[in-house]
This record gives sequence, structure tokens and C-alpha cells, in this order.
Amino acid sequence: MSDKEKGVKKEKVSWFLQLITLGDRFSWRDFYDRLKKGIVDFSIVFFGVLLSFGVEQKGMRDDERDDGIENLYKLRDEIEEMIEYTEVYAEELDWVTAMFTKQFKKWEKDNDSVFIDWWDDPEDEEYGGFYFAPMAQYVQRNPFSPPRTTFEAIKLDGTFRLLPDIVGRRMTDAYDGQDINYLIENTGKNGIEHRYVNQFIDRVASKWVYDLPPFDLNDNRFWIKNRKYIQSDKFIRYNLFKRVEMWELEVKVQVDLYKEFLDGSYRMLDSVIAAREREYKIIYWVLNPQT
Repeated sequence: MSDKEKGVKKEKVSWFLQLITLGDRFSWRDFYDRLKKGIVDFSIVFFGVLLSFGVEQKGMRDDERDDGIENLYKLRDEIEEMIEYTEVYAEELDWVTAMFTKQFKKWEKDNDSVFIDWWDDPEDEEYGGFYFAPMAQYVQRNPFSPPRTTFEAIKLDGTFRLLPDIVGRRMTDAYDGQDINYLIENTGKNGIEHRYVNQFIDRVASKWVYDLPPFDLNDNRFWIKNRKYIQSDKFIRYNLFKRVEMWELEVKVQVDLYKEFLDGSYRMLDSVIAAREREYKIIYWVLNPQT
């Protein structure tokens, strides 16, 4: 091999070329060969990393999409539970409202059994039911509290952001909106109904216990024996009137409106889920994306 092919002695080239020269001679051919090899090696590493990053990002997006769909299913199931809860609550509210409305209407009747009612019990083969005093149950309350476990979990784990905007807004209204807040305000702890119950309890504790002999509110004989005294207590009668009025004019209306809103929310979730399930994924892209 000629000296030209072997290259130039290292000490005869510039300091920069000396830095990148391997051995004691500099060769342009060797330089270009190593440059091309370096470019190829760099390209392999660069595009390998880029592809890996792209696959990872795609995987993350796919995972988020799957989590989003799973959340939609969970929310739809919980909304269905809330609908069932609200339906049962409405039925119980109708029953208790009717019972105490009946009691209020006959309050002033001249009858020793004015505070006693009859409960049909088909399972009681001997008597077919039993007598009871509705006012003895006056302290019982049923705060409106539908299930909300899924909604709280989605908010806590950070996947609420994966829901479509229309779903996020609708679910926020369903769980924390005006309709449910009104119901909680009226029936919940420290709500309006709770205040009526406390007034009844305070009246019994501050007046009845001093005016009447020892008694048990759950004993039907108490309501028969002291019916004239109780009838004369206008505060208790007014308290009953206001509580029944609240059930009739506020709570029942709010429950019906909330039930209607939940029905609409369920249909909306069902529609969004169906649209998401119709999406087709081809390698990287999602065709017909729904928002």
C-alpha cells in the first residue's frame, strides 16, 4: 500500500485532525468511513429511542382510553343504583307522608284512639296486623343519601379528567349539583327536617315530662290515656303540619326532579359508552374519535 493510501503522518496535520486521528497517520478515507459509521450508529439509537418513546406514549394513551371507558361503565352502574335508591326513597316518602297527613287531619276528632292507627301485616296469620301510634315514630328520619362511592374514587385517583367534558359536567351535577344539595339540605343532618324532629324532642323533654306521669312513647296506652292533653298541644300539631308541608311541597318535588335528572344521566352515559365502543383502532390512530 502506498503512503498516500496509508495517509498523512499525524504530526503533519492540524491539531483538530490530530484529536480525531487513531494511530500515527491521518486518512481521509478512514475519517469518512468512521463518520458514516457514527452517523449510522447514531441514527439507529436515535430512531430506536424515538420509536420506543412513541410506543410508550401510545400505550399510555391506550391505557387512559381504557380507563376512561371503564369509568363510564362504573358510573353508569352507580347511576342505576342511584335511580333504584331514589325510587325506593320516593315510595317510602309517599307512605310516611300519607300516614302523617292522615294523623294531622284527624287530630281534633273526639276519639280516644285518635293517635292510634292500624298496620296491615299479611305475614301475621293470627291478627293480620297490629295497632301502633304514628306519633311515636315521629323522631325517625330518612336522610337522602344515594350511593356515590364510584364518583368519589374517580375524583381521588385522578381519572376524572379522562371523562368527556359533557360527562364530567353531568356527573358533577348528579353528585354535587343543586337538586341533590336541596334534598340533603331538607332531609340531612342539621337540615330542615332534623330541626322539626329536634323541636318535637325538646317539647316532650321540656313540657310533657313535667305535665304527665312517667310514660313510654312507644306504648299505645300512653297516646290513648293522654290524647286530650296531646290534642291541646298546638305547638306539636303545628310542627307536624310544617313537616308534612315540607314533604309535600319540597322534598317530593325535589325527589321527582332528581329522579328525572338521573334517568337522563343514565341515557347519556349509555349513549357515550356505545359511541366509544364503536371506535376502531388501527395501529396508532383511533378512527372516529368521540369527545
